[in-house]
Amino acid sequence: MPSPDRGEITTVDGATPVASEAVDGDFMTNPELVARLDQLAQQPVLLIASDYDGTVAPIVSDPMKALPLRETSVALRNLAALPQTEVAVISGRSLRDLAALSRLPAEIHLVGSHGTEFDIDFALDLDPDLRERRSTLLDELRVLSNAHEGMSLEKKPASVAVHYRNVDESAIAGVLTQLDEIAGRIGGLTVRHGKMVCELLLVPTDKGRALTTVRANVGAGAVLFLGDDITDEDAFATLAGPDVGVKVGPGDTSAAFRVDTPDDVAVLLAALCARRSDWLAGAGVTPIEDHSILSDQRTAAVVTPDARITWLCVPRIDSSAIFAELLGGPPAGHFSVRPAMPGGAPVQTYQDDSLVLRTSWDSMSVTDYLDCSDGRPGRISGRTDLVRVIEGTGTAIIEFAPRLDFGRFPTQLELRDGGLEVTNAHDLVVLRAPDVDWEVIDHGMHQTATAEVDLSNGPITLELRCGTASMRPDRSDEAARRASTTAFWADWAARLELPDVEPDLVRRSALTLKALCYGPTGAILAAATTSLPEFLGGVRQWDYRYCWIRDASMSAAALVRLGSINEAMDLLDWLLRVLETSEVGPERLSPLYTVNGQSLPPEATIEELSGYAGSRPVRVGNAADHQVQLDVFGAVLELIHQLGEIDAPLSAKHWRLVEDLVAAVDQRWMEPDQGIWEVRSAPRHHTNSKMMCWVTVDRAIRIAENVFGRERPEWVVLRDQIEKDILTNGWNDDVGSFTTAYDGVDLDASVLAVGLFGLVDPRDPRFRATVDAVETWLRTGDTVYRYKHEDGLPGEEGGFNLMTSWLIDAKLLIGDTDDAEQLFAAYLELAGPTGLIPEEVDPFSGRGLGNHPQAYSHLGLINNACNLADVRSR
Repeated sequence: MPSPDRGEITTVDGATPVASEAVDGDFMTNPELVARLDQLAQQPVLLIASDYDGTVAPIVSDPMKALPLRETSVALRNLAALPQTEVAVISGRSLRDLAALSRLPAEIHLVGSHGTEFDIDFALDLDPDLRERRSTLLDELRVLSNAHEGMSLEKKPASVAVHYRNVDESAIAGVLTQLDEIAGRIGGLTVRHGKMVCELLLVPTDKGRALTTVRANVGAGAVLFLGDDITDEDAFATLAGPDVGVKVGPGDTSAAFRVDTPDDVAVLLAALCARRSDWLAGAGVTPIEDHSILSDQRTAAVVTPDARITWLCVPRIDSSAIFAELLGGPPAGHFSVRPAMPGGAPVQTYQDDSLVLRTSWDSMSVTDYLDCSDGRPGRISGRTDLVRVIEGTGTAIIEFAPRLDFGRFPTQLELRDGGLEVTNAHDLVVLRAPDVDWEVIDHGMHQTATAEVDLSNGPITLELRCGTASMRPDRSDEAARRASTTAFWADWAARLELPDVEPDLVRRSALTLKALCYGPTGAILAAATTSLPEFLGGVRQWDYRYCWIRDASMSAAALVRLGSINEAMDLLDWLLRVLETSEVGPERLSPLYTVNGQSLPPEATIEELSGYAGSRPVRVGNAADHQVQLDVFGAVLELIHQLGEIDAPLSAKHWRLVEDLVAAVDQRWMEPDQGIWEVRSAPRHHTNSKMMCWVTVDRAIRIAENVFGRERPEWVVLRDQIEKDILTNGWNDDVGSFTTAYDGVDLDASVLAVGLFGLVDPRDPRFRATVDAVETWLRTGDTVYRYKHEDGLPGEEGGFNLMTSWLIDAKLLIGDTDDAEQLFAAYLELAGPTGLIPEEVDPFSGRGLGNHPQAYSHLGLINNACNLADVRSR
């Protein structure tokens, strides 16, 4: 049996320990360690695991007096309290002793006897043969212990540890020889050496296996393990990838880093806790509202203020992402361009009322766009071209880090004449860059290409082509393509009939809605992203890259108010195709469909992504497509009514759609549903849903009379029946307001629809009372919550921007113009530097929340500006 003083270490996989990086003095000045801690802090699920003696607690002469350092205990408790953060202590001690000494809470996983004990009652499960052998082992060790002063035995359920720290040094070699003999006589034992301790185990295990088990149980994507003993080398040997091992004290080790004492462990854990806490709270991430987007009406790219593309899905907007840093940090993929020598903060603007985006530093600029030039395939055949033009002086640094399928599939790059190819992409992807010399670097299962380019030789053009492997030059030069793309957006914007109120922001909101239109089919998306959080660090993340019939109809209606009807006509054609291909009737319409008009795939989570600011899960798909939402019919009929009022080219197919949707309401309006907010709980008789059923029939009557010259007296009867039901059951005398649903006293801001859509006259005291109630109970500062009642999800979401917009319109209706003006001025402040607005806002921090840019938020701004212009003109 080797003496531990010889430094001989056996690891699980036979790895040879090497000297770790020594850290003298203030180890937190080590840039590599700090960088690794930063990387750990941003992992989706992080496990912090540690030995106990010599790491959490200092080594002492009496093992039963080894108490944890207070600072280390506090750091471990704080880490365990963070979301998606697991903490474990894996010790050679028995689990009972470990629990008694450490006094750590139940949230921290305790593993005893080198991984033998995960359960405090483990000893009760030993079979009779093991118990008999343990008894024999104890008898022999007691004889040895009695013969050597200072020796002590630590009895564990499936092992015995012999501590000889206090034995006379001259006798230690003999003790080790006798232990070897005892092990030989009993047989079947695993002998494990530590610092002045030898443990004889009846059940073979080690800390490496224990760490692997804990890691699998908690689903950790990365591990920090700290240990001081020879037995901890088995755990260090299991570490790989983003994992970090830290050896405490002297001795050979395979750990990458080293600290001197348990006091240093406390400092390191506190530093990691601060970093992870800050990251989970959103520190260091770009505010949602500061992002810009590019669009070719097939997909959208999200761009940070410093020209870093952090989100792009191909071949279409609801496909998997090739760049997903927005939701997973740099390891999830990005495409960055920056000056080698930064000079001043970048300035970002859209060019000439378009979606051509320019980011400028003192020495250089980057112009980005998704090619929409005449006849481009992005809107026709499915190909997307992202063009990036770098101009200026000095040196620019380019980093191209695609990550296929949200980073779940290995991404390999091949150098080709004129650029790079993503060789294993399901859809063809190349980066044409003829004037760039690339270096391809391995990053785990992915590859990244980097380059430095000298701008003194002229502009550098990068073309990311998705849908082709061709490196041939485009038939049009870059300047012509940029001009044509600019004209595509700017010419459309120039035809808009803008109100006198905030015309620039209204134009940008209209362009944003246009960017959310899916050109090939006419669908309009709710937002360009998935899973941006409604509550930082919480679970309120949803996929909005689909076409909600309600949201899309409201977006198209806002554009109709500005004089653009093509989007509305295209959307109605999309809806008619959905109905034609559906296996169910109009009364069973789903609330949302894919941009191609198909049912959504099952809702799923991307476990590999850490989420924006640690907000998980990241979801794809949306289970709301299975819900009953009876309000969707009303938004469609409101849109058709608006088109009819301006003599848009409505035809017989639209009349049949009107008839079908009224028939659907007639069949189902008395049923409960999930409502506009898609609450994932039992259906209720929502006031807003009944209200929009009323809108369906009311607008159908007007369309029949004014557009198609028809009379439908039975529709009048149906409309009046629904109206009576709402006024009887939706109004609550005790609350003094219309309420969320017929069966409760809770309030939600969508009840403002009773006045906004004309069921109740704005002069009716019940409408004013409802406006006052919404303001009293749901307004905080300059924002309005959708609701505040329990919805079955943890955390409180932010104020909902569309509901703030509705309150502004409601105040205009009741004559509270001054407050409406003030609230509208605050609403404008929600827009980021390039005019984009996400779904929600935190009323306390002012930070944007939710998916971005959100159609609701922009159509709300357009309607507010138009309504304010009408009021001011009277």
